[in-house]
Amino acid sequence: MQDVPPRLLYVVSEDWYFLAHRLPMARAARDAGYEVHVATRVVDGAPAIEAEGFKLHPIPFRRGRVALFSALNTMFTLRRLHHDIAPTIAHHVALQVIVLGSLASLGRLTPVVNAFTGFGFIFTSETMKARLLRPVIVVLLRLLCMRKKTVVLVENPDDRDALVSLGIASDHITVIPGSGVDIRRFQPMAEPAGTPTIAFVGRLLEDKGIRTLVTAIRLLNSRAHTVDLLIAGDVDPANPASISASELTDWTRDPNVRWAGHVKDIAEIWAQAHIAVLPSRREGLPMALVEAAACGRPLIATDVPGCREVVRPGETGLLVPFNEPTSLANAIRQLADSPSLRQRYGAAASRLAVEKFSARAIGDQIVQLYKHLVGGFSP
Repeated sequence: MQDVPPRLLYVVSEDWYFLAHRLPMARAARDAGYEVHVATRVVDGAPAIEAEGFKLHPIPFRRGRVALFSALNTMFTLRRLHHDIAPTIAHHVALQVIVLGSLASLGRLTPVVNAFTGFGFIFTSETMKARLLRPVIVVLLRLLCMRKKTVVLVENPDDRDALVSLGIASDHITVIPGSGVDIRRFQPMAEPAGTPTIAFVGRLLEDKGIRTLVTAIRLLNSRAHTVDLLIAGDVDPANPASISASELTDWTRDPNVRWAGHVKDIAEIWAQAHIAVLPSRREGLPMALVEAAACGRPLIATDVPGCREVVRPGETGLLVPFNEPTSLANAIRQLADSPSLRQRYGAAASRLAVEKFSARAIGDQIVQLYKHLVGGFSP
Protein backbone atom coordinates (compact mmCIF):
# COMPACT_ATOMS: atom_id res chain seq x y z
CA MET A 1 0.00 0.00 0.00
CA GLN A 2 1.40 3.39 -1.03
CA ASP A 3 2.09 5.85 1.79
CA VAL A 4 -0.20 8.89 1.86
CA PRO A 5 1.81 12.15 2.05
CA PRO A 6 1.12 14.47 4.98
CA ARG A 7 -1.33 17.23 4.08
CA LEU A 8 -0.51 20.84 4.81
CA LEU A 9 -3.38 23.35 4.70
CA TYR A 10 -2.44 27.01 4.25
CA VAL A 11 -5.27 29.39 5.13
CA VAL A 12 -4.71 32.92 3.78
CA SER A 13 -7.29 35.67 3.23
CA GLU A 14 -6.16 36.65 -0.31
CA ASP A 15 -4.65 34.62 -3.15
CA TRP A 16 -2.24 37.42 -4.09
CA TYR A 17 -0.94 37.53 -0.52
CA PHE A 18 -0.20 33.82 -0.56
CA LEU A 19 1.72 34.17 -3.82
CA ALA A 20 3.62 37.25 -2.67
CA HIS A 21 4.41 36.23 0.91
CA ARG A 22 4.01 32.49 1.52
CA LEU A 23 5.01 30.82 -1.74
CA PRO A 24 8.63 30.03 -0.71
CA MET A 25 7.42 28.30 2.47
CA ALA A 26 4.84 26.28 0.56
CA ARG A 27 7.42 25.24 -2.01
CA ALA A 28 9.79 24.07 0.74
CA ALA A 29 7.00 21.98 2.29
CA ARG A 30 6.06 20.51 -1.11
CA ASP A 31 9.69 19.62 -1.80
CA ALA A 32 9.87 17.98 1.65
CA GLY A 33 7.01 15.66 0.70
CA TYR A 34 3.90 17.52 1.90
CA GLU A 35 0.71 17.64 -0.14
CA VAL A 36 0.01 21.39 -0.07
CA HIS A 37 -3.54 22.76 0.03
CA VAL A 38 -4.32 26.48 -0.14
CA ALA A 39 -7.59 27.87 1.23
CA THR A 40 -8.08 31.49 0.23
CA ARG A 41 -10.30 34.05 -1.44
CA VAL A 42 -9.63 33.52 -5.13
CA VAL A 43 -9.41 36.55 -7.40
CA ASP A 44 -6.89 35.92 -10.16
CA GLY A 45 -4.21 33.79 -8.49
CA ALA A 46 -5.66 30.34 -9.27
CA PRO A 47 -3.45 29.57 -12.32
CA ALA A 48 -0.24 30.47 -10.46
CA ILE A 49 -1.19 28.50 -7.34
CA GLU A 50 -2.27 25.41 -9.27
CA ALA A 51 0.84 25.60 -11.47
CA GLU A 52 2.88 24.87 -8.33
CA GLY A 53 1.00 21.60 -7.87
CA PHE A 54 -0.97 22.93 -4.89
CA LYS A 55 -4.64 22.08 -4.38
CA LEU A 56 -6.75 25.25 -4.26
CA HIS A 57 -9.90 25.72 -2.17
CA PRO A 58 -11.90 28.98 -2.58
CA ILE A 59 -12.97 30.44 0.76
CA PRO A 60 -15.34 33.43 1.23
CA PHE A 61 -13.11 35.78 3.20
CA ARG A 62 -14.21 39.39 3.68
CA ARG A 63 -11.67 41.91 4.91
CA GLY A 64 -12.26 45.27 6.53
CA ARG A 65 -15.70 44.64 8.05
CA VAL A 66 -16.84 43.02 11.27
CA ALA A 67 -19.81 41.03 9.94
CA LEU A 68 -21.07 38.13 12.07
CA PHE A 69 -22.81 36.18 9.31
CA SER A 70 -19.86 36.57 6.97
CA ALA A 71 -17.47 35.34 9.67
CA LEU A 72 -19.71 32.35 10.45
CA ASN A 73 -19.90 31.47 6.75
CA THR A 74 -16.12 31.52 6.51
CA MET A 75 -15.71 29.38 9.65
CA PHE A 76 -18.25 26.78 8.51
CA THR A 77 -16.59 26.58 5.08
CA LEU A 78 -13.21 26.03 6.71
CA ARG A 79 -14.64 23.43 9.08
CA ARG A 80 -16.10 21.48 6.14
CA LEU A 81 -12.73 21.67 4.45
CA HIS A 82 -11.04 20.22 7.55
CA HIS A 83 -13.54 17.37 7.48
CA ASP A 84 -13.03 16.74 3.76
CA ILE A 85 -9.24 16.77 3.54
CA ALA A 86 -8.19 15.97 7.16
CA PRO A 87 -5.00 18.07 7.10
CA THR A 88 -1.94 16.91 8.98
CA ILE A 89 -1.13 20.55 9.80
CA ALA A 90 -3.05 23.81 9.37
CA HIS A 91 -1.05 26.99 8.84
CA HIS A 92 -3.08 30.19 9.42
CA VAL A 93 -1.64 33.49 8.17
CA ALA A 94 -2.46 36.92 9.74
CA LEU A 95 -4.82 37.94 12.51
CA GLN A 96 -8.26 37.52 10.90
CA VAL A 97 -7.37 34.07 9.59
CA ILE A 98 -5.80 33.06 12.91
CA VAL A 99 -9.04 33.76 14.72
CA LEU A 100 -11.47 32.32 12.15
CA GLY A 101 -9.27 29.36 11.23
CA SER A 102 -8.59 28.43 14.85
CA LEU A 103 -12.28 28.61 15.73
CA ALA A 104 -13.07 26.43 12.71
CA SER A 105 -10.59 23.78 13.89
CA LEU A 106 -11.89 23.55 17.47
CA GLY A 107 -12.44 19.96 18.55
CA ARG A 108 -10.04 18.55 15.97
CA LEU A 109 -6.59 17.13 16.72
CA THR A 110 -4.89 18.94 13.83
CA PRO A 111 -1.66 20.72 14.85
CA VAL A 112 -1.88 24.42 14.06
CA VAL A 113 0.62 27.12 13.13
CA ASN A 114 -0.78 30.60 13.75
CA ALA A 115 1.46 32.99 11.83
CA PHE A 116 1.45 36.66 12.77
CA THR A 117 2.68 38.97 10.02
CA GLY A 118 2.84 42.01 12.29
CA PHE A 119 0.40 43.90 14.48
CA GLY A 120 -2.20 45.49 12.24
CA PHE A 121 -4.99 48.03 12.55
CA ILE A 122 -6.63 46.61 15.69
CA PHE A 123 -3.38 46.84 17.68
CA THR A 124 -1.84 50.00 16.20
CA SER A 125 -4.88 52.26 15.75
CA GLU A 126 -6.43 54.39 18.48
CA THR A 127 -9.83 54.67 16.79
CA MET A 128 -12.92 53.73 18.80
CA LYS A 129 -13.43 50.61 16.67
CA ALA A 130 -9.90 49.39 17.34
CA ARG A 131 -10.10 50.10 21.07
CA LEU A 132 -13.37 48.17 21.37
CA LEU A 133 -12.13 45.17 19.41
CA ARG A 134 -8.67 44.94 20.99
CA PRO A 135 -9.61 43.34 24.37
CA VAL A 136 -11.92 40.86 22.64
CA ILE A 137 -9.17 39.80 20.24
CA VAL A 138 -6.65 39.50 23.07
CA VAL A 139 -8.92 37.12 25.00
CA LEU A 140 -9.54 35.05 21.85
CA LEU A 141 -5.83 34.86 21.11
CA ARG A 142 -5.04 33.62 24.61
CA LEU A 143 -7.64 30.89 24.29
CA LEU A 144 -6.84 29.85 20.72
CA CYS A 145 -3.04 30.09 20.75
CA MET A 146 -2.49 28.20 24.00
CA ARG A 147 -4.09 24.95 22.82
CA LYS A 148 -2.14 21.73 22.56
CA LYS A 149 -0.06 21.34 19.40
CA THR A 150 -0.52 25.00 18.55
CA VAL A 151 2.46 27.22 17.88
CA VAL A 152 2.44 30.96 17.22
CA LEU A 153 4.86 31.94 14.49
CA VAL A 154 6.23 35.50 14.50
CA GLU A 155 8.78 37.18 12.26
CA ASN A 156 10.84 39.16 14.78
CA PRO A 157 11.72 39.12 18.49
CA ASP A 158 9.73 42.31 19.21
CA ASP A 159 6.50 40.61 18.14
CA ARG A 160 7.36 37.60 20.30
CA ASP A 161 7.77 39.88 23.31
CA ALA A 162 4.51 41.69 22.48
CA LEU A 163 2.57 38.42 22.41
CA VAL A 164 4.11 37.34 25.71
CA SER A 165 2.93 40.65 27.20
CA LEU A 166 -0.59 39.79 25.99
CA GLY A 167 -0.52 36.55 27.99
CA ILE A 168 0.62 33.97 25.40
CA ALA A 169 3.26 31.67 26.88
CA SER A 170 6.71 31.93 25.33
CA ASP A 171 6.92 28.15 24.86
CA HIS A 172 4.05 28.44 22.37
CA ILE A 173 5.93 31.02 20.26
CA THR A 174 8.70 30.58 17.71
CA VAL A 175 10.50 33.14 15.54
CA ILE A 176 11.23 32.60 11.85
CA PRO A 177 12.19 35.78 9.96
CA GLY A 178 9.72 36.01 7.09
CA SER A 179 8.85 33.50 4.41
CA GLY A 180 12.07 33.64 2.40
CA VAL A 181 13.24 35.49 -0.69
CA ASP A 182 14.04 33.75 -3.98
CA ILE A 183 17.67 34.81 -4.42
CA ARG A 184 17.71 33.36 -7.93
CA ARG A 185 14.99 35.82 -8.95
CA PHE A 186 16.13 38.75 -6.82
CA GLN A 187 19.84 39.21 -7.54
CA PRO A 188 22.23 42.16 -7.25
CA MET A 189 21.78 44.55 -10.17
CA ALA A 190 23.49 47.71 -11.36
CA GLU A 191 21.95 51.06 -10.52
CA PRO A 192 19.92 52.75 -13.24
CA ALA A 193 21.16 55.95 -14.81
CA GLY A 194 19.54 59.30 -14.15
CA THR A 195 18.00 61.12 -11.21
CA PRO A 196 18.17 59.22 -7.88
CA THR A 197 14.93 57.27 -7.58
CA ILE A 198 13.40 56.21 -4.28
CA ALA A 199 11.04 53.24 -4.48
CA PHE A 200 8.22 52.32 -2.12
CA VAL A 201 6.60 48.89 -2.45
CA GLY A 202 3.50 48.05 -0.42
CA ARG A 203 -0.13 48.81 0.20
CA LEU A 204 -0.83 52.52 0.28
CA LEU A 205 -1.64 52.78 3.97
CA GLU A 206 -0.97 55.56 6.45
CA ASP A 207 0.57 52.89 8.71
CA LYS A 208 3.12 52.12 5.97
CA GLY A 209 4.26 55.74 6.11
CA ILE A 210 3.42 56.57 2.51
CA ARG A 211 2.12 60.05 3.39
CA THR A 212 5.31 60.80 5.30
CA LEU A 213 7.38 59.64 2.34
CA VAL A 214 5.54 61.81 -0.17
CA THR A 215 5.96 64.81 2.17
CA ALA A 216 9.70 64.09 2.47
CA ILE A 217 10.10 63.88 -1.31
CA ARG A 218 8.28 67.17 -1.81
CA LEU A 219 10.42 68.75 0.90
CA LEU A 220 13.63 67.67 -0.83
CA ASN A 221 12.52 68.86 -4.25
CA SER A 222 11.42 72.21 -2.81
CA ARG A 223 15.02 72.64 -1.60
CA ALA A 224 16.46 71.84 -5.05
CA HIS A 225 17.62 68.34 -4.02
CA THR A 226 15.98 66.60 -6.95
CA VAL A 227 14.86 63.02 -6.35
CA ASP A 228 12.10 60.94 -7.90
CA LEU A 229 9.62 58.69 -6.11
CA LEU A 230 8.36 55.44 -7.63
CA ILE A 231 5.34 53.95 -5.85
CA ALA A 232 4.41 50.29 -6.43
CA GLY A 233 1.20 49.30 -4.70
CA ASP A 234 -2.45 50.20 -4.53
CA VAL A 235 -5.04 51.67 -2.23
CA ASP A 236 -6.80 49.16 0.04
CA PRO A 237 -10.43 50.20 0.64
CA ALA A 238 -10.88 47.28 3.07
CA ASN A 239 -8.28 48.78 5.39
CA PRO A 240 -9.30 51.83 7.47
CA ALA A 241 -5.74 53.18 7.23
CA SER A 242 -5.76 53.30 3.42
CA ILE A 243 -5.19 56.56 1.62
CA SER A 244 -7.93 57.65 -0.78
CA ALA A 245 -7.86 57.34 -4.56
CA SER A 246 -8.19 61.12 -4.83
CA GLU A 247 -5.13 61.63 -2.64
CA LEU A 248 -3.14 59.26 -4.84
CA THR A 249 -4.27 61.18 -7.91
CA ASP A 250 -3.07 64.39 -6.31
CA TRP A 251 0.36 62.90 -5.64
CA THR A 252 0.80 61.72 -9.21
CA ARG A 253 0.28 65.27 -10.52
CA ASP A 254 3.75 65.93 -9.11
CA PRO A 255 6.30 65.38 -11.94
CA ASN A 256 8.67 63.73 -9.45
CA VAL A 257 6.12 61.13 -8.32
CA ARG A 258 5.28 58.09 -10.44
CA TRP A 259 2.71 55.44 -9.52
CA ALA A 260 3.17 51.97 -11.02
CA GLY A 261 0.05 50.41 -9.45
CA HIS A 262 0.04 46.75 -8.48
CA VAL A 263 3.21 45.17 -9.89
CA LYS A 264 3.55 41.39 -10.16
CA ASP A 265 7.29 41.32 -10.89
CA ILE A 266 8.72 43.46 -8.09
CA ALA A 267 12.28 42.92 -9.37
CA GLU A 268 11.35 45.35 -12.17
CA ILE A 269 10.80 48.06 -9.56
CA TRP A 270 14.20 47.58 -7.95
CA ALA A 271 15.83 47.69 -11.39
CA GLN A 272 14.48 51.25 -11.72
CA ALA A 273 15.38 52.41 -8.21
CA HIS A 274 18.48 53.57 -6.38
CA ILE A 275 17.11 53.36 -2.81
CA ALA A 276 14.37 51.33 -1.10
CA VAL A 277 12.29 53.16 1.52
CA LEU A 278 9.64 51.87 3.94
CA PRO A 279 8.75 54.40 6.69
CA SER A 280 6.27 52.03 8.36
CA ARG A 281 4.70 52.19 11.82
CA ARG A 282 5.39 48.49 12.48
CA GLU A 283 6.17 45.37 10.44
CA GLY A 284 6.48 41.64 10.92
CA LEU A 285 9.33 41.15 8.46
CA PRO A 286 8.99 43.54 5.49
CA MET A 287 9.32 41.44 2.34
CA ALA A 288 9.69 44.58 0.22
CA LEU A 289 12.89 45.48 2.05
CA VAL A 290 14.21 41.92 1.95
CA GLU A 291 13.68 41.72 -1.82
CA ALA A 292 15.28 45.15 -2.30
CA ALA A 293 18.22 44.02 -0.18
CA ALA A 294 18.65 40.90 -2.31
CA CYS A 295 18.81 43.18 -5.37
CA GLY A 296 21.61 45.17 -3.76
CA ARG A 297 19.63 48.28 -2.92
CA PRO A 298 20.44 50.37 0.18
CA LEU A 299 17.57 50.62 2.64
CA ILE A 300 15.85 53.37 4.61
CA ALA A 301 13.14 52.49 7.11
CA THR A 302 11.72 53.49 10.45
CA ASP A 303 13.30 52.36 13.70
CA VAL A 304 10.43 50.00 14.54
CA PRO A 305 9.89 46.24 14.99
CA GLY A 306 10.39 44.28 11.79
CA CYS A 307 12.26 46.97 9.92
CA ARG A 308 15.14 46.69 12.38
CA GLU A 309 15.67 43.07 11.34
CA VAL A 310 16.67 44.11 7.81
CA VAL A 311 17.96 47.67 8.14
CA ARG A 312 21.18 47.72 10.13
CA PRO A 313 22.31 51.33 10.58
CA GLY A 314 25.68 52.04 9.03
CA GLU A 315 25.73 48.60 7.40
CA THR A 316 22.71 48.00 5.15
CA GLY A 317 21.04 51.40 5.39
CA LEU A 318 19.57 54.05 7.67
CA LEU A 319 16.83 54.07 10.33
CA VAL A 320 14.66 57.12 11.05
CA PRO A 321 11.84 57.90 13.52
CA PHE A 322 8.27 57.16 12.45
CA ASN A 323 6.22 60.00 10.97
CA GLU A 324 9.06 62.54 10.83
CA PRO A 325 9.30 63.79 7.22
CA THR A 326 12.35 65.99 7.86
CA SER A 327 14.39 63.11 9.32
CA LEU A 328 13.33 60.92 6.42
CA ALA A 329 14.22 63.62 3.89
CA ASN A 330 17.68 64.02 5.44
CA ALA A 331 18.31 60.25 5.26
CA ILE A 332 17.18 60.13 1.63
CA ARG A 333 19.44 63.06 0.77
CA GLN A 334 22.41 61.39 2.46
CA LEU A 335 22.11 58.31 0.24
CA ALA A 336 20.98 60.18 -2.87
CA ASP A 337 24.13 62.33 -2.73
CA SER A 338 26.57 59.43 -2.25
CA PRO A 339 26.83 56.68 -4.89
CA SER A 340 29.70 55.09 -2.93
CA LEU A 341 27.61 54.84 0.25
CA ARG A 342 24.71 53.35 -1.72
CA GLN A 343 27.06 50.77 -3.19
CA ARG A 344 28.51 49.83 0.21
CA TYR A 345 25.13 49.54 1.93
CA GLY A 346 23.62 47.70 -1.05
CA ALA A 347 26.38 45.09 -1.09
CA ALA A 348 25.98 44.45 2.64
CA ALA A 349 22.19 44.26 2.24
CA SER A 350 22.55 41.64 -0.49
CA ARG A 351 24.85 39.51 1.69
CA LEU A 352 22.38 39.71 4.58
CA ALA A 353 19.48 38.63 2.35
CA VAL A 354 21.39 35.58 1.16
CA GLU A 355 22.69 34.57 4.58
CA LYS A 356 19.58 35.13 6.71
CA PHE A 357 16.48 35.54 4.55
CA SER A 358 16.90 33.22 1.55
CA ALA A 359 14.05 30.89 0.64
CA ARG A 360 16.26 27.91 1.35
CA ALA A 361 17.21 29.09 4.85
CA ILE A 362 13.62 29.98 5.79
CA GLY A 363 12.23 26.86 4.11
CA ASP A 364 14.50 24.62 6.17
CA GLN A 365 13.29 26.28 9.37
CA ILE A 366 9.58 26.01 8.53
CA VAL A 367 9.84 22.36 7.49
CA GLN A 368 11.65 21.61 10.75
CA LEU A 369 8.82 23.32 12.64
CA TYR A 370 6.23 21.19 10.82
CA LYS A 371 8.16 18.04 11.70
CA HIS A 372 8.21 19.00 15.37
CA LEU A 373 4.46 19.58 15.35
CA VAL A 374 3.68 16.28 13.69
CA GLY A 375 5.98 14.38 16.02
CA GLY A 376 5.02 16.26 19.16
CA PHE A 377 4.78 19.82 20.35
CA SER A 378 8.31 21.23 20.55
CA PRO A 379 8.65 24.70 18.99
